[in-house]
Amino acid sequence: MTDNIQINKNLFRKKYKEIRSTIPREQKELFDKAIFERVISLHQYRTCQYLFTYVSTESEADTLQLIRYAVADGKKVAVPKCRSNHGMDFYIINSLDDLEKSSFGLLEPKTDICIKAENDCNALCIVPAVCFDMKGYRIGYGGGYYDRFLSGFQGDTVGICYSECLCRELPRDIYDMSVSILVTENAFHDIKRSGKI
Repeated sequence: MTDNIQINKNLFRKKYKEIRSTIPREQKELFDKAIFERVISLHQYRTCQYLFTYVSTESEADTLQLIRYAVADGKKVAVPKCRSNHGMDFYIINSLDDLEKSSFGLLEPKTDICIKAENDCNALCIVPAVCFDMKGYRIGYGGGYYDRFLSGFQGDTVGICYSECLCRELPRDIYDMSVSILVTENAFHDIKRSGKI
């Protein structure tokens, strides 16, 4: 059963990576701007003290603008550093200059100058994915890093993706964690209340 779930997840992962890669750059920039504006308009963003967020790659929904804005907005912005045991820690950064490329080519915090974020009270976490479904479940990149982290996270969670990468239902197992709010360029979806905001 678990093998079938993983096979199906891989099929969805491949499908939506391809869909995401075909979005024209100009359209992607418009989508990113709309998602950014929706995120910063959320009550959960406006009232949080800590913003936990991934650092986007070229094909993902952009978070670099959000990171710059949140730092200027006085939020404590924390970004992830992956560990070899498939866990991750978040470190507070003061600018994008506090990031460096990891061995995987991802931008991660410079742990020699950044302080580990130990407090997730009054925190909001922006969660990445290849795709989401309407129940807030996601397919990531297969490492399980975020599901492990979210299982103990106390704050609110927001998934961001393009509407083309949103589907009705995804395969999932007992370890998969859903987000509480889903944001696309077109809409907010309040998962807890099962509807658009």
